[in-house]
Amino acid sequence: MKKDKVIIFDTTLRDGEQTPGASLNANEKLKIALQLETLGVDVIEAGFPRTSPGDLDAVKTVSKHVKKPIICGLARATKRDIDDAYLALKKAARARIHVFLATSSIHRKYKLNKAKDEILKASVDAVKYARKKISDIEFSPEDASRTEPDFLAEVVEAVIAAGARTVNIPDTVGYAVPGEFGSLIRYLNENVSNIGKAVISVHCHNDLGLGVSNSLEAVLNGARQIECTINGLGERAGNAALEEVIMAVKMRKDIFKGITTGIITKELYKTSKLVAKLTGINPQPNKAIVGENAFSHESGIHQDGVMKKRVTYEIIRPQDVGFSGSKIVLGKLSGRHAVSARLKKLGYFLSDKELDQAFARFKTLADKKAEIYDEDLATIVEDDLATVTEEYKLVNFQVTSCNKVDPLATVDLKKNKKLLSATATGDGPVDACFKTIDKAIGQKGKLVDYRINAVTSGKDALGEASVKVSFGKKIVMGRGSSTDVIEASVRAYINAVNRLSAKATKAKKKTSKK
Repeated sequence: MKKDKVIIFDTTLRDGEQTPGASLNANEKLKIALQLETLGVDVIEAGFPRTSPGDLDAVKTVSKHVKKPIICGLARATKRDIDDAYLALKKAARARIHVFLATSSIHRKYKLNKAKDEILKASVDAVKYARKKISDIEFSPEDASRTEPDFLAEVVEAVIAAGARTVNIPDTVGYAVPGEFGSLIRYLNENVSNIGKAVISVHCHNDLGLGVSNSLEAVLNGARQIECTINGLGERAGNAALEEVIMAVKMRKDIFKGITTGIITKELYKTSKLVAKLTGINPQPNKAIVGENAFSHESGIHQDGVMKKRVTYEIIRPQDVGFSGSKIVLGKLSGRHAVSARLKKLGYFLSDKELDQAFARFKTLADKKAEIYDEDLATIVEDDLATVTEEYKLVNFQVTSCNKVDPLATVDLKKNKKLLSATATGDGPVDACFKTIDKAIGQKGKLVDYRINAVTSGKDALGEASVKVSFGKKIVMGRGSSTDVIEASVRAYINAVNRLSAKATKAKKKTSKK
């Protein structure tokens, strides 16, 4: 292993699953483990086999199917735990048993009721026993950050001599602060005579919000493995978030000189979404790196800066962590530049006077709504600044749908005085109607966005449908309302077609004037 390579030990499937409300079965653990393999993590702690038959089975499943990373199973410093871990890991291409035993005075007195010499002996015995089964053994002195440094050094030296090739220093209750934790890692490097025979790892909890900071400080002081979780999941306030640790090291190469990891950062957002979906726990919108707002800008000053030069307000390229790009959120703080840019993206090229009118209407609407959507802008431009001629009018539509055959739709439209009729099938009644309209007008549209909202309440509520449709490179919006959601959808699509037609007419007039 290169001295400058930091091993990424992911414990989402073990410590992350200890998040209140999170529970994963063997199949779900396998899905996450396969994605972690794609992400490029070095070690996957797949579970704690002794805790339940389900966890033992999950570790077995991950061991059987995931081949590139080391698969790790957690065990207390007892023969039964170690035996179960070994049983679960038998089919792993690369296996590790992770043995732990608390060492702090608090745990010795109140949890274990054991003296220092008993803790020392039990730690050494457990490592030696595990080494008879698997060569790759990791040992964790639980609550290390609250353990007397001299006793901690004694334990670390003893377990390395017994055969541990990784020694993890956990800040189990998130008590440490960065300077203090970094000093502890440095102390161990300076006072453990055989420290060069093992990798020093850290496992930092986030009770004071310092899990990532402590992990990074440890790296600067010689730690070469970080134990972390996707989205910072874990017991209580969680663990150091993998995505934050990785991007801090990547972005601050001036501080982490020569330090590398094997993580493929473009997979971070995808991995975060998968973990959120399977655990049912979504990261908060303002979560660093993977939160939905991580690359969103609403302030007019920020929007203007980002559109001129991204690095003015973004230190990370969204695409580098798996996002499609920055998000300009239009709201009451947005400026004229952002509104103009969005309108152009939607295909509206306004004169200065028209833009002034549109921006004034935008500001009025923004005081009433938290976020202005593309459909709102379309309404402002087309309903308030111009009249959309109804070139195509709905005469009649009919849909036949059941659970055994594809829905069949018939739509009659009138263009001027000419009747246009067509019939088509689709994946659902709405899709069938949209395809039928395409067939009738002789143009194929691609549905980009589709929404249904109740405008009124009650059983006979009026529903409003909003669509965004692309016809080649042109994107148009459409809206329609009815107490029948299918009719509302049909009217919205026809409205979009009419807007497309109005754009084409306007473009022809401009060309003829030239």
